[in-house]
Amino acid sequence: MIMTYEWATIMDQSDDLCNMILSSEQFYRYLDAHSAVYTNSSLVREINDFARLKDLYEEVQRFGKYHPDYSVVMKNIRVTKRKLDMVEEIATLKVAENDLQDLLDEVSLLIGKSVSEGVKVPVSNPFFASSGSSCGSGCGTGGSCSCSA
Repeated sequence: MIMTYEWATIMDQSDDLCNMILSSEQFYRYLDAHSAVYTNSSLVREINDFARLKDLYEEVQRFGKYHPDYSVVMKNIRVTKRKLDMVEEIATLKVAENDLQDLLDEVSLLIGKSVSEGVKVPVSNPFFASSGSSCGSGCGTGGSCSCSA
């Protein structure tokens, strides 16, 4: 690929956009929340325990209710997830992740629309998906959900 002035300008603008995102309030809230969770050794231990439970859950899902530990694993995963979700630091991290994701979705949509109105941009938030520039999270039904795929 030959570097032209236009490409150099696009690269400079993308660096500027990246710096704007990295200096955004959403990003700093995410960093603070992430640090609060992952510097707490007891929370990290609980998260790792939950990850091991998720592995067991995957194993159980292969066999469904016929797995001998189905009910035990299903109950443990629900109880543990609920316990983690009730921890204030983790709840704050989830909110910060969603806020940052919304910012990234909005930027992606703006970039996609600047290229063409027909560009499909996958987004995680249904609010952005209903703006007509996306097919949502990929319904996979060939348009039966009225996404005009």
